[in-house]
Amino acid sequence: MTRILENHYVLAVPDADASSSFYRDVLGFREVFAGDGWRFVRRENCTIMLGACPDAIPASELGDHSYFAYLVVDDADAYWRRARDKGHRIMIAHDMGETTTNEEEEG
Repeated sequence: MTRILENHYVLAVPDADASSSFYRDVLGFREVFAGDGWRFVRRENCTIMLGACPDAIPASELGDHSYFAYLVVDDADAYWRRARDKGHRIMIAHDMGETTTNEEEEG
């Protein structure tokens, strides 16, 4: 059977530079391309192509699930702590059930 070797995602973001910084500094990606309103970040076999779309409706306001990606990691708790320790609010799911945020986790 044919194997899927990599995952690529395209996200419309209001600020490609700021988004690239988030993926690099918080989630451990590295920038592999920058040019003409685009930033590509990569970590292991996952590439995220960030396109600058300052006038696009933010994904959080769409009311649907048009923007989504799931990354399966070997230590989700450590990945979550890395983001939390850098001051970011991260949505997390437990056992594919109820979704919480890091604020709720800490009480």
